[in-house]
This record gives sequence, structure tokens and C-alpha cells, in this order.
Amino acid sequence: MNFVAFERAKQGTGASRRLRNSGKTPGIVYGGSAEPQLIELDHNALWHALKKEAFHSSVLDMELAGQTSKVLLRDVQYHPFKQLVLHIDFQRVDEKTKLHMKVPLHFSGAEESPAVKIDKCMVNPVANELDVSCMPSDLPEFINVDLSKLEKGRSLHLKDIKLPRGVSAVVRGSQQNPVLVSVVTPVAEVEAPAEGAAAPAAAPAKKGKK
Repeated sequence: MNFVAFERAKQGTGASRRLRNSGKTPGIVYGGSAEPQLIELDHNALWHALKKEAFHSSVLDMELAGQTSKVLLRDVQYHPFKQLVLHIDFQRVDEKTKLHMKVPLHFSGAEESPAVKIDKCMVNPVANELDVSCMPSDLPEFINVDLSKLEKGRSLHLKDIKLPRGVSAVVRGSQQNPVLVSVVTPVAEVEAPAEGAAAPAAAPAKKGKK
């Protein structure tokens, strides 16, 4: 996925405000052996690009001053209530250095699983993305997770899924095999009496002594 950026000469609060008023978004590109570089982008084009999942999780081709370079989106600052991007950060990509990124998880096949189809369970995704480490050329836009084998009473853990070639999960702390998807058993319904069934007869009253 590619986008176009332009060199930005001025910096500061006033310059950034004037830039936004003209329909541009200030940004910066950092990392690698080069110095951080100030850039600006067309706000409307950027706004639409940010709605695409791949813009957040894949290596991007940035066109700047007639040259194309590989970058990653690292940070976006939005206005608190306006549909406005205040600032955006990109990091240069070194093709020989591993990346650490969050990659979206795409779940499929839940409706065909025994847990849902037979036992009427609920499938509850615990994680929607996964921290991974890989070379830039191996970075996937997303990781597909097949849920068609899920069974009642079992959860799907990290070690249950197959990661793309060259991609390894980054886990921290004691959770070396975190749960990605849980299976929730449905609450049993209380059986109601059949319609028209006679109510149980009341016990006869005891006669008092005369």
C-alpha cells in the first residue's frame, strides 16, 4: 500500500495550525540511519487511508521528493471530537532488521464448529490482534484463525494456531500460551409447565373439632 507525502519546512504550533487549516496534516518520519524528517500529507487522502486495516498493520510505500521508501505507521493523534487527524508518525523500515508489530486476527469457521453447530455455545474472541516479530518481507496484513474445530468446554490458545512462515509471536510475562478464543456454554433454560396442564390439586383442608 502506498501514499504520497511532501516535505515540510516549518514546525511549531502556529505552523501546524495553518497547515491543518489548509487541508494538510503534519507528520514525521524517523528511524534508520537518517535524521528525522518533517512531512505533510493531504488530510482527506490520509483520513480514508486510515480506515483501511492494511494501513495500520503492513509495510507502506511512502513517495517523498521523487523517491519511495518503506515505512510503518507508528502513531496517530486525532482531535478529541472533530473528524481531524492532528499529527502522524512513521518509522523507516530496514529490510535487514526484524520488525515488532501488532497484526490483526481474522476469525472464521465458528458457525461450522461442533461447539456452535451442535452444542449451541457462544464463541468469544479474547484477543483481536497479536504481537509478532518477523522480517519486513514476511509481515502479514492479518493472521487467519480457523475456528471450525472448536469444541464445547475448550478454548483456543496461541499454540493452537499456525503462524505464517517467518512469523513468531511475542509473549510477555507468565502467559506463554495465552487464550485467543473462549467457548461459553449457554445457560440452561428453566422448563416451564406445558400450556393447558392442570395445576397440582391443593391438599384438602383438615376439619376442625366441633
